[in-house]
Parts: sequence; C-alpha cells; structure tokens
Amino acid sequence: MSTVPLKPVTADFVLADVDTSSHPGVDKKSAEKELLSNHDTLADLQERLFAESKFGGTRSVLLVLQAMDTAGKGGIIRHVVGGIDPQGVHIHAFKAPTEEERKHDFLWRVRPQLPTPGIIGVFDRSHYEDVLIHRVRGFSTPEAIEERYGIITDFESEVAAAGTTIIKVMLHISSAEQKARLSERLERSDKHWKYNPGDVDERKLWPAYQEAYQIALTRTSTPDAPWYVVPADNKWYARWAVQNLLLEALQKLDPQWPSVDYDVEAEKARLAAT
Repeated sequence: MSTVPLKPVTADFVLADVDTSSHPGVDKKSAEKELLSNHDTLADLQERLFAESKFGGTRSVLLVLQAMDTAGKGGIIRHVVGGIDPQGVHIHAFKAPTEEERKHDFLWRVRPQLPTPGIIGVFDRSHYEDVLIHRVRGFSTPEAIEERYGIITDFESEVAAAGTTIIKVMLHISSAEQKARLSERLERSDKHWKYNPGDVDERKLWPAYQEAYQIALTRTSTPDAPWYVVPADNKWYARWAVQNLLLEALQKLDPQWPSVDYDVEAEKARLAAT
C-alpha cells in the first residue's frame, strides 16, 4: 500500500492553492491496481473491528464526504466502501432537512446516524451543510453560522472521545471539471436521471462556495477530526486517496481478533461427538 502524501488541513491552509487535477504519490495504473488489491485488506480490518465490538470493543470509524456536486462521492462509496461486508457499514446521505428535522438543532438528525461500535460509518454530505450552504444561501444568520463552527468541533471531540475515529474528506474539483461532468449527464440518456437543473444555479455561486469551504476547513480541522482535501478532477486518484486514508486509519487502530471465553479444544470434542 502506498502512503497518501496528503496532510491534514491546518490554520494556514489555502484551498485555492490546491491543484484539483494533481495526483500526488501515484500514477493511474498503480492507483487502479492498488484500489483492487486493497479491497481484501480493508474488508479484513473492518471484520476485525466488528469482531472486536462483539466482545466489548467500543471503536468505530466515521468517513465524512463533502464536495460540490459531481465531485464523485457516489463513486467513492461504490469503489472504496463497496468492497466491505454491508453488515459492517452504515451509509447515510444527508438531504435537505425535513419539516420535523427543522424543529430541532442542526445536529439532532446527525447523532442517530453515527456509527455504532465495530461499524464504518459514511456520511454523504453531513452536518457541514449547515455552515456551507447556509452561509452561501443565507439560510441562517451570520451569528448562528459563526456559533456552529464551535458547536461542530465540540461535537466531533465528543464523538472521538467515545471511540470513533473521524476522517473528513473534501473532494475538490475545478469548476471546469464540474461543467464537463454536468455536460456528460446531459449528453447521455443513461445519465439524465443524475442531472439536476438546480446544479447550474449552484454553479453561479462557485466563488461563494469556495470561500465557505475555506472557512469551514480551517475552522474545524482538529487533531480529533482532521480535514483532508483530495484533488478530485481524476476520479481514479480520489478513490485511491480516500481508500488509503481509510486504510491508514484502520491500520492505526490495529483491531485484533478477540479471545473467546470458551475452551476451543473442548468445543471441538463436543462437536465431533454429535
């Protein structure tokens, strides 16, 4: 496994300096080969984590995916997380809040979706919508948004302290690449269902979204819940990079097969006698 040469976001990080078409650390042929060969390793680590939870383990992993539309969140879920036993994964896509959800604080709908022990959780969009789109569209007051940065970091510290390793990824694409992907959706009848006319309206706000991301990334990247900005103009690179970030987190946890509380040899004898 290669090591992803991406560092966590720090206070001096500048989003505009990231080359969205870059692929540091790997070429396409190697990345695609590793993506396939790493599936078994990732699945094995998750199964160990799950087994650990059945004997009192409290650890889990949360992968947060944030991005502009068409950046490839779905592809990450299919090609990276798709190789893991579905029983060990909890995926939740956060859409526009329902009427019931709007009656509560913005984290109310997030807490029930957090991964339980032994599970890899994946957020397709997340609580960050409440400081991104809300900032750009003016859905909340500047004062409320400013307060939320602190609420988010406190929340994530609480989640990490409870045993969840948090990996936050922004899939960073260029405006030109998004336009090309939206154009492809219009050209292909099998892609029409993925096209949303509202995406063009959001494109008009591109600079405002980049500013909102810049603020959110630097204000909420912490040792407990670091942000990683992954260049995503090349889908193959984004998938490889996210897979490796997930692998590195699981290898650091180093889950082990639990010791059982029964006599294995005695059970073999009992089974043979039946």
